[in-house]
Amino acid sequence: MRIWSLAPAELDRVGLVACWRETLLAQAVLAGRTRGYTRHPQLERFRDAPDPLGAVGAYLTALADEADVRGYRFDRTRIDRPGPAPARLTVTTGQLELERAHLTAKLAVRAPDDLARLGPEVHAHPLFDVVDGPVATWERALPDAART
Repeated sequence: MRIWSLAPAELDRVGLVACWRETLLAQAVLAGRTRGYTRHPQLERFRDAPDPLGAVGAYLTALADEADVRGYRFDRTRIDRPGPAPARLTVTTGQLELERAHLTAKLAVRAPDDLARLGPEVHAHPLFDVVDGPVATWERALPDAART
């Protein structure tokens, strides 16, 4: 599961669609509708929010907004609590840099044209305020030495 901290506009078609599906799964987990993935580390930031379902709903709304811009049709009726977030979440600069590097490696293989359109600046998903800091503690894809 990869729920990107990056702005939806930075994702390629495959990344945007996959993020939509995976975040719908995260919503189902947070709502108690599934027994799988309940301990997935990427859910920690939503669980820590004052209103987890509101936060994930705001996250999904921004993905659907980007889909609209591209002419895709994401079924907004699948969002339990659509709309703006009841409270914003934070993401660290280290986490954004790690995710940008991860996305860059993926795009180099599957969508080089999309890689070429990315600018040098990293943008966060609109749900997140960016703060200085290292890679998030919930990011399990890296050895501990890479977190510093």
